[in-house]
Amino acid sequence: MRRHILSFAALLAVIMLTASCGAQKKGASGTESGPSASQWRSGIKGTWVLNSVTRENIPGAYTVKNIFDEAPVDCFIGSVWNLPGGNYRGSITFNTSGTLCANGAVRTIIWDVYNPKDAGEQPQFQFKKLYAGDKASNVTSGYRMDLSYANEESLVMRMPIPLDNGVTGYLVFNYSKQK
Repeated sequence: MRRHILSFAALLAVIMLTASCGAQKKGASGTESGPSASQWRSGIKGTWVLNSVTRENIPGAYTVKNIFDEAPVDCFIGSVWNLPGGNYRGSITFNTSGTLCANGAVRTIIWDVYNPKDAGEQPQFQFKKLYAGDKASNVTSGYRMDLSYANEESLVMRMPIPLDNGVTGYLVFNYSKQK
């Protein structure tokens, strides 16, 4: 009897640990209900390093000149994304040198997780850049990325890239948690 109780307690602990591991990947078909915006928000808080950006359904000949109206994709590799809770005032710190890269530059951002009104849509990571003297309420343009996966160690977001003939490709951002 005691052995059964210990086995049950261990199983319950594993289930609770698994359930509390933050936001997880939504179903491939997109029909499964994924994590809520607040679950995503909790799952992506922290400091992340952008390890790589891969291309999904983007032809090799297609050139992406810059992202976020800032710099080429390569300039973002190694950047540190600070996404704290509270007022969601974070930053992106660049750590790559190059012709168009600003090593050591810091961009202040306001971030959140967009919660769509339509039941079929999934929450998205959104942010807007703030420059010196800007108030977040006065900045009307920003950026959104699809949230694919988050746990204690990694984060994956996908940026839609409109291509010819109404086709959409994606830049896939792969982050690791900074310790």
